Amino acid sequence: MNETVILDTSYLETLPPEWGIDLLPEIRREISSSNYKIIVLDDDPTGTQTARDLPVLTTWSSDALEEELKSSYPAFFILTNSRSLPEDEACTLALQIGDAIRAASDAIGVRVVIISRSDSTLRGHFPAEVDATAKSLSKEALPYLVIPSFIEGGRYTINDVHYVREGSKLIPAAQTAFAGDAAFGFSHSNLKYYIQEKTKGAIQAEDVKSISLDDLRLGGPDRVTELLSSIAPAKACIVNSVSYRDMEVLVAALIEVEKQGKEFLYRTAASFVRTRTGLDETGGLLSKDELTSSSEYGGLFVIGSYVAKTSNQVSTMFKQTDITPIEVDVKRLLKPDQREIEITRVTEKASTVLRSGKDAAIYTSRELVTGKDAVSSLEIGQIVSNSLIEIVKHIDVQPHYLVAKGGVTSSDIATKALGVRRAMIIGQALPGVPAWNLGYETRYPGMTYIIFPGNVGDDDALARIQQKLKRTRTILY
Repeated sequence: MNETVILDTSYLETLPPEWGIDLLPEIRREISSSNYKIIVLDDDPTGTQTARDLPVLTTWSSDALEEELKSSYPAFFILTNSRSLPEDEACTLALQIGDAIRAASDAIGVRVVIISRSDSTLRGHFPAEVDATAKSLSKEALPYLVIPSFIEGGRYTINDVHYVREGSKLIPAAQTAFAGDAAFGFSHSNLKYYIQEKTKGAIQAEDVKSISLDDLRLGGPDRVTELLSSIAPAKACIVNSVSYRDMEVLVAALIEVEKQGKEFLYRTAASFVRTRTGLDETGGLLSKDELTSSSEYGGLFVIGSYVAKTSNQVSTMFKQTDITPIEVDVKRLLKPDQREIEITRVTEKASTVLRSGKDAAIYTSRELVTGKDAVSSLEIGQIVSNSLIEIVKHIDVQPHYLVAKGGVTSSDIATKALGVRRAMIIGQALPGVPAWNLGYETRYPGMTYIIFPGNVGDDDALARIQQKLKRTRTILY
């Protein structure tokens, strides 16, 4: 299929019917009887968006890792936030975490399966940080398995081309704004050529294997097992998928080949994580009571994401709700003599609004400011994120609810403003929008923290969640 052709979503109806057997019960049985623990290295906290009832760590000390390896949970997440770092720093971090995992695994005697979870729109340090983790675990010769489909977000791979659903259209990923990312841009929607591009030709497109929808839907687990077994060392394979049943067929086959000793370097989006850990869609969306605190103050949004989808959502929220907008002037943050003045101004205004019982939305000015290259663009992002951290740290009341918009923003607020070291994923506020229950070490013990990915949701998504969570009455102080 031509990687530049835009499809109508009706094309999905022309695909072969899904594999007819529910494989999830068998996947769960295999996981429960296994002697390994699944560890998801998440390059920002939005990767928890399909999970529930699993821990997420923001530390990788030996004590923390050993405790999780001894627990009854089939898997846990480690939040690396590596997408906010320059590549060399991300790789150094991956080596450190890999070394810590290896030491803990050896100490406890538990085998681990590592999944590198990243962005469903193909942004991130691939293959560099995956290679660094592999090096620390002495698994450099393993082949890549690349699975970027994110079902809830409308990110599908069909005929080797990765698509992003926008309304009734399926847009090849390289034609979206995500492909123009200042730090992680790419030019190919066909994943075989994407891998060639990202590996700088070390793996040629013609050497990348592919598991097709026909393989998954017509051949089933036996056919996929055969294909997975044939992937050569140090090569790559991509997986087409548009549904969770496709993921089930893949995971059933993976478990079989893993039992035979085959291993992979996983680079995936969140949907694969859900199936590989044996989760299903039961539970539904979290209720208002599960997402809000008993605080009498207003609720708070902190919005740092710059993608066009977020900007549209912010604009719609301000039109459709009575939330108080508080803009952070990024150009002032980038001037050392004005940064603290701007941080103080926003902090004081937000505190005043929240004390009145009204909801507030702190958001960065929508004009994207980039540097001359990927490294300088990331440095600008770090200044902005650090400023948002300072604002949240110095707001002097606990909000009724707290929503962070954007992967880097939500990670930095969790770890540096709220002090999260371990949290529990409790489910989703909206499809693809995860919520964590914060630990007692945090600034707001037991509070729910809502992590809203920058690239998820319709234009009215922020407005809908504000309407769902806002107080029914205003209390003045």
